[in-house]
Amino acid sequence: MSSAEPRFLTLHELVQKARQKLNHDNWDYIVGGTETETTLRRNRASIDALAFRPRVLRDVSNVSARTSFLGRDLRLPLLLAPVGSLELFAQGAGAASAQAAEQFGIAHMLSSVCQPGIEAVAQAAPNALRLFQLYVHGDAAWVDAIAERVEAAGNGAFCLTVDTAHYSRRERDQAKRNIRRLAVPGREFQPQLTWKDVDRLKSKLKVPLILKGIATAEDAAMAVDHGVDMVYVSNHGGRQLDHCLGSMAVLPEVVKAVNGRATVIVDGSFNRGSDIVKAIASGAHMVGMGRMQCIGLAADGAAGVVRMLEILEDEIKICMGLIGVNSLAELNPSYLQAVAPLSPNDALSAFPLLSLDEKAFY
Repeated sequence: MSSAEPRFLTLHELVQKARQKLNHDNWDYIVGGTETETTLRRNRASIDALAFRPRVLRDVSNVSARTSFLGRDLRLPLLLAPVGSLELFAQGAGAASAQAAEQFGIAHMLSSVCQPGIEAVAQAAPNALRLFQLYVHGDAAWVDAIAERVEAAGNGAFCLTVDTAHYSRRERDQAKRNIRRLAVPGREFQPQLTWKDVDRLKSKLKVPLILKGIATAEDAAMAVDHGVDMVYVSNHGGRQLDHCLGSMAVLPEVVKAVNGRATVIVDGSFNRGSDIVKAIASGAHMVGMGRMQCIGLAADGAAGVVRMLEILEDEIKICMGLIGVNSLAELNPSYLQAVAPLSPNDALSAFPLLSLDEKAFY
């Protein structure tokens, strides 16, 4: 059990503590999206647009949420998603997050714009299932050099982000003149990425290749045709193209297009245990969590992330038992039904009991 357990009994308590400890700029980095934030809200709405169809009178006395991923037995089908500038929320947060993943027993993906870097995170969490995500800010030789470091450090997979050809207008930041990453050296290389680069990278890698930022069945099918091992459904948490479909709305068409030829990962406003159950029932193999990772770190560092995972595990197992299944393998779309989502839908609407008293933040 984590040392944070006596302090946090619910996820919304972690959210509340994180808000109390963060300034407005860093808080908005967690909860904000791009332009009108429609994509962000649709992410949450697409999850809420699914209701459960529970089955009863089944022996659910041995519920397990364990899964296998990249040859490792994991406690939950969860991936701590790559988040840039994670160090805003806790000192050495890239390493702290990996340590939390190692302690609890789930996967961790490090962003290339998160500190500390590849080798330091590997040293901090040598036994974690570590993956690495890259924004391309250099030529082919630059990418190859990073790939070599990633493999040498024992990472289990290499992820290429493909939905950031142009940096979005994040108006929460712009309105406060809190401008981030507009002068990153090498940013001109990201818009030049094509399927030829995917082919070249795939031919050189010794570990599986993931494409993150897939949002259509067409691109999912192309990814598999190009030999990609894992298709990562994501719209960057609503922080890139505005007015997209929610990730959960896209997931079924991607699963159908992939047709078992690649692993499917999804992220986008998955905040509760029941959200994860819905994703697995819809055909995902793994679920990425970015904002909740930031919240755990801001609330109590690595211990906060572990406590967040403990609560999620409890929520997932209770949900599975009440649906009528003992294992993730038993989940399928028959346990879900489309409904009209409730409103409002935003980054924190999964926590209706949350009370953010502005007076407590100054």
